[in-house]
Amino acid sequence: MSLADYFENIEGIGVLGTSDAEGKVDLAVYARPHVLDEQSVAFLMRDRRSHKNLQANPQAAYLFVERGEGYKGLRMHLTRTQEESDPRKIEAFRRRNRPNQDFTGEAVFLVHFHIQEVRQLIGDRPAVEPAL
Repeated sequence: MSLADYFENIEGIGVLGTSDAEGKVDLAVYARPHVLDEQSVAFLMRDRRSHKNLQANPQAAYLFVERGEGYKGLRMHLTRTQEESDPRKIEAFRRRNRPNQDFTGEAVFLVHFHIQEVRQLIGDRPAVEPAL
């Protein structure tokens, strides 16, 4: 299964880890990534701590735990490559409208990452086809 198929069809919860220039780590719950191709993903990000950390340190990690019994999922090691702030492009990447959240006036960025490595949730084995 490709990464695009995996994140399109598997439900779960994701956590993005970033750190600032001094190495102070932060974790934040994030939606599934937008898979651009097998080597790159993107996230919609508000201008908060994770986004600010990526300005100083482009390295990040994303952990995805599948819904259900046991411990299944993926860990991705990422490097920020670019970001975009075009409102039309950002709107095209939104998965759903969240009526309970009002972010009027808050900056939103489409942040691109190169995938350095994808590993299984448990252990040190790479997550390669057909393990996805």
